[in-house]
Amino acid sequence: QVRVEESGGGSVQAGGSLRLSCRVSGRIFNVHTIDWYRQAPGKQRDLVARISSSGSTYYVDSVKGRFTISRDNAPNTVYLQMDSLKPEDTAVYFCRWTTVSTTYWGQGTQVTVSS
Repeated sequence: QVRVEESGGGSVQAGGSLRLSCRVSGRIFNVHTIDWYRQAPGKQRDLVARISSSGSTYYVDSVKGRFTISRDNAPNTVYLQMDSLKPEDTAVYFCRWTTVSTTYWGQGTQVTVSS
């Protein structure tokens, strides 16, 4: 059985930082990408950051220079370091692990940034 679980969300003032963690329990073979998505109330779920099996990374323009995605292989964990947070970063953040055949989603963790 595979379980993906995010942690590290919370409330922070604008300009502050948070570090989200996403740990996978169980075995995932042939990981293709590990992604962070976010969804604000009433809006669609959008890709924020991605790290591929090769180590290449992607960031949506709005978070470039502020967010950093990284990965530990033991235990199997991905992180999203979020600095210089803005109110518009407020959302539920979801972690996703993708293989060629299967996608695994976490339950989400709330991030609230106040001005």
